[in-house]
Formats: sequence, C-alpha cells, structure tokens
Amino acid sequence: MPPKPKITRDMILDAAMEIAREEGAENINARTVSKKLNCSTQPVMYQFATIEELKKAVYAKVDRYHTEYLMNMEGQQKGIMLGIGLNYIRFAIKEPNLFRFLFQSGFAVANSLLEMIDSEELKPVLTVMQEAMAMDMEQTKEVFLTIALFAHGYASIIANNSLEYDEELIAVHLERAYRGAVLAVQAETGSTDITIS
Repeated sequence: MPPKPKITRDMILDAAMEIAREEGAENINARTVSKKLNCSTQPVMYQFATIEELKKAVYAKVDRYHTEYLMNMEGQQKGIMLGIGLNYIRFAIKEPNLFRFLFQSGFAVANSLLEMIDSEELKPVLTVMQEAMAMDMEQTKEVFLTIALFAHGYASIIANNSLEYDEELIAVHLERAYRGAVLAVQAETGSTDITIS
C-alpha cells in the first residue's frame, strides 16, 4: 500500500484560506481544515500548535493576496490612485469574507492607522503611489490615509451588503476625495508641483 501523501504547512494554509473565503474565518478550526484536506486533525495540530497561530498565518497569507489584488492595474487607465481605490472596493465585493477577516476581525497586526501606514506590507503600495504623484513619502502617506479611509468606508458598507456597487459613482467620489487630499497637501506644504492624475 502506498504511503499517504504528506500534509504540508502550505496545504493547511491553502485549505484554511478557502474556508475563510467560503464560510468566514470564524469557521477555521482543526476539524474544518482536516475535513477539507481529507485527513485527521493530527497534521493540522502538528503544523500549528494552536488555532490562533493558524489563523494568524492565514491572515498573513490573505494580506499578501490583498496587496497583490490592489496592485493589479491591468486595463485601468484612470491613474494609480483611482485604480488602487477601486480595487480595494472590488476586493470587498469579490471576497467579502476575506475582506471582513482582514479588516473587521481584530486580527490586524497594527493597532492603529498610524502603525498600519508604516507597516512593511503597505510599502509596495505607497512606493507606487509616491512615484505616480511625484510626492515625498510623508505627503504620499497623507493622501493615502484620506483615500484609504474613504475607500474603506465604501468597501465596508458593500461587504456587509448595505449598499449596491455602482462603479461609475464610486469612481467619481474617489476622484474627488483624491483631488481634495492632494490639494490639502499642497496647501499645507506650499507645493504646487504634485501630480494629480
């Protein structure tokens, strides 16, 4: 009889992410993951000492997936800021359970918005925005915070089925919020060479 295939850490993370995606992260436990993998709970508990540890690892995986999703700008012609904002909201529509896990579950590593803005996970997004807007990093962070809060409000309402998605209307609102944020940074710093696109 051939040996059973080994259940790896990555297989467990993939299965747990699928559970989070389909049923919500609150349903991640040794029993549901082992059922998805068609194995006993032993491999799950061997790889992860606690379910909390497993959920933290899944959270990190979902966070990386979310960052990749935000940065996918294929076919978008309206500028990096609008593209990232719309992708943030689209993620809430396409992956409502993963969105809730990331932003409404209490698993976020950062304890505050100011800590989040300085996190390693956000650096790729901020770097692309900084280059597109020709701002210094502190100015970029100010604009990002305004847009992030605005987009997060829309995304949260949509992810919780309280608002219908109207991309044209949302794009207009995001564009206004972006222009307002850039103008505010210009007014505060006396700079007029910041790109609004």
